[in-house]
Amino acid sequence: MLNWIDYRQELFGRIGEIAKLSPDTVRGYQALSSAGQKKDLLGAKTRELIALGVAVSLRCDGCITVHTAEALKHGATREEIAEALGVAVAVNAGAAMVYSARTIDAAAAYAEQAAAE
Repeated sequence: MLNWIDYRQELFGRIGEIAKLSPDTVRGYQALSSAGQKKDLLGAKTRELIALGVAVSLRCDGCITVHTAEALKHGATREEIAEALGVAVAVNAGAAMVYSARTIDAAAAYAEQAAAE
């Protein structure tokens, strides 16, 4: 298994290197990152749980380690994290169903075209 704590520290170091090479990129990322926190309507814990669902959907290990630590810091329980991840699993399955429907539609269009030829 990955050592998530060491990985997070290593990741921050690498991002620090990127900040030296391209400070505007990192500043832009930080501006995007903090934009959703301005009004604090959802609260930090809920934002971090949402971030974990997105992190899993995007398959981003860096996002997983950062947002897991933050979710726990803001009081999320393992059970709340598991529920958020369950939502991510369901949404990803739903997206696969939607694209499956699109694929069936595409297959029908090609079959119709072939029949017309």
